[in-house]
Formats: sequence, structure tokens, C-alpha cells
Amino acid sequence: MEWYYVLSCMFLGVIFLLLAGVPVVFSFLTMNILGSFFIMGGDIGIQQMVRNMQSSVANFSLVPIVLFVLMGEILLQSGVAKKAIDSIDKLLAKTPGRLSVVAIIGGTIFSSLSGSTMANTAILGKTLMPEMKARGYSPSISMGPIMAVGGIAMLIPPSALAVLLGSMGKISINSLLIASIIPALIICFLFFTYVFVRCKLNEKVAPAYEIEIVSFGERIKPFIVHVAPLIAIFAVVVGSMIGGIATPTESAALGCVASLIMTVIYKKFTARGFYKSVKETLIFSSMILFVICASSSFSQILGFSGATQKLSALVAGSGMEASYILILMLLVMLVLGFFMDQVSIMMLTLPIFIPIVTILGADPVWFGVMTLIVLEVGLCTPPFGLLLFVMQGVVPTENIKNIYKAVIPYVAIEVGVIVLIFMYPSIVELLPSILLQ
Repeated sequence: MEWYYVLSCMFLGVIFLLLAGVPVVFSFLTMNILGSFFIMGGDIGIQQMVRNMQSSVANFSLVPIVLFVLMGEILLQSGVAKKAIDSIDKLLAKTPGRLSVVAIIGGTIFSSLSGSTMANTAILGKTLMPEMKARGYSPSISMGPIMAVGGIAMLIPPSALAVLLGSMGKISINSLLIASIIPALIICFLFFTYVFVRCKLNEKVAPAYEIEIVSFGERIKPFIVHVAPLIAIFAVVVGSMIGGIATPTESAALGCVASLIMTVIYKKFTARGFYKSVKETLIFSSMILFVICASSSFSQILGFSGATQKLSALVAGSGMEASYILILMLLVMLVLGFFMDQVSIMMLTLPIFIPIVTILGADPVWFGVMTLIVLEVGLCTPPFGLLLFVMQGVVPTENIKNIYKAVIPYVAIEVGVIVLIFMYPSIVELLPSILLQ
């Protein structure tokens, strides 16, 4: 069977099952079984699929992700995260769409603590969504920022996915981590601007409510006490990696220890809270690993059929200008993000794309940062966006279509930032040129 038939059948099969109401993981598993049987050689193909699923999660490079989730859960279950978010809430006072702005600023801060998109979205969703719903916030102003800012954890150090991308693509991890900071802050600022302007133009999307009037000193003190010290966790994780003291896995473990120490300092540590942190980490990690199993097996079937390699070769051998080829590679990853998890997309594309980037003479760090943002967009695009399902887990009564609609403006903003970086590479080159001389 020709590769384009395989590609069409696999993708259309998954879409049909999703439209029929089959859960996303089982849609992929169904097509994996059919694809393995008919493409990879019957019973032998099924056996190989099982081995592929096992090897996709038996990967040491995934350990930091689990540890970063645990780090975030420790801060959440102990109440330290909620106290910090409350402090940010007090500081913002009467800002239009205040709770949404809290989600954006708080999410950016916790991105530098957890490094996990899942944990970030879960923390913000569980903390802010109940009050947002009670205050009558519209879905695009409540769920949208929480999901969108959750993806910023993919950019701001410590980003487990950035470390994985750097190691797989043989890109300087230090440069990639540092180069991602300015784009992440730009995205955060644009999210804030969108929410602020929209709430100013239409107060009904985020109804105002009475709050206690206090002095600036009373508002800034909780921020200094409950938010500023958390930067120490960021310093431990990022400093140990950049300083060459610890590997990504070791720095993630140090981050967990630092989080535990912080809960002790704030007198929030309890055995019950720690147990719940571990339990929630196992639940979320199991969900993530199950999705990776299904998606990795799916991508390996496409790779076995030759669809992935021939599609990439078709792009590279097209004779187009370098800029057009780079754009096409980003578009391929963007489309794959509709259906696959980020690890699978990297596994599929980086071995082919990074050599092409080198041949074209482009900066791998520049391309790597754009890749991270494209992967971040994939977290929020249906039908396979992981953060969409995390949000549905937080608000199970919400219609999935409303969740999809809520995140669209923020996805558009991120695509705009990719275009901006593509046009002005100096945005990502500035910090590494200053700090890594």
C-alpha cells in the first residue's frame, strides 16, 4: 500500500472514531491495532505494537516530567500554591478580568516552578475555576487563559520538553532554555493584553464584584511573603542545570526536595498532603503515559509504512527556498499536533528536520524555540490537545466544544508569536548572546 493511502486511512480512521464519540485514547488504540495487523504483518505486528508501547514509556528522559508534576502537586496539595495565587489576586485589586489575569501571571510564575504543562493547568484549574464559574466568567475568559498559560511551562525553564528536544535534536540545552524566556514573556504579555482589552470592552465576560479595599502596602506584603520566596525553587532547578551541577532528572528531584522544604518553612507540610501529592502525580502520570503509549505506537506505524519519511523527503527535495521549507516543517508539526502528543511529534520529525535545518544554514536554537511554541499550540488544539482533556477533567460538566472554543484566541496569539520570531530571530538570540558568552 502506498504511503499516502496509509497516512490517509490512519488519520481519517481516528477522526471518524472521535466523531463517533469514542474516547481519544481508545480511538488511537483501535487504529493502532488495525494498522499493526494490516501494515506490520498480522499477529507479529500486534506483538510489535505492544513492544513499541512498552518502549515508548520505558524511557529515562520522561522521568523529569513525572518529577516536575510531583513538584507542582506538592505546592498545590500543601496549599502553598493557593496562598501564592491568593497573594497575586490581592495585589491586582480591581483589574478588569482579575481572576483571568491571576491565571496568566500565576501560571507564568508556576511555569518556572513545575516545568509541567499538565501540572500547571491542573493547579490553576482546580484553584481558580470554581470561583470563576461562581462569578459568571465566560468560558473564553476563564478556561481559555488557564489552558493557554499552562503551555508556557513548555518554554520557561525548567521545561522538561525543552530538555528532551535539545537532547533529541542535539541542540544546546542551555541555549534553548535561555532563548525560550523572552518568547514566553511576550506570550504572557499578549495574553494579559487580550484579556484586559476584552474585559474593558465587554464587562459581561468577566463581571466585576465587590472586594475589600486595602492599602498598597497591605496588598504587596502577601506577595513578598508568599510568592517571592518561591523563586528559590526556580533557582535550584534551573541553576543546577545551567551550572552543570545536575542532570535534568537530578534537578527535577532537587526541585521536589526544594518544594518539600518550602512547605515545611510555611508550616504547610502534612503526611496526608504528601500522600495526596504522590497519588495525584500517579493519576496524572498514568494518564500522560497512557496517551504517549497510544500516540507513540500510532506514530511508529506511520514510520514503519514509510509515510513519515517520504512526506519529509518530499518537503526537503521540493527545490523551494529555505524560508518556505522551514515554514512547511513548522506547519507539518502544527498539523501533527492535532493528533499526536509532543514527544511523538519530536520523535517523528526531529531526526529528519534538524539535519535539514543544519543544511539550510538556519540556527537550530531559533528553530528549536519555534518548535516548542508549535508543540505548545498542539497542546490546545483539538482533537488531541492534552490540556483540553486536563481541563475537561477539572470541569467534567463542561461541554468539550466550549473548551475548544475557549482556547482559540490564545492559539491565534501563539501562532502570531511564531510568525514574529520567524521574522525577527534576534528575539531568541538576545539572551543566549548575553548570558552564554
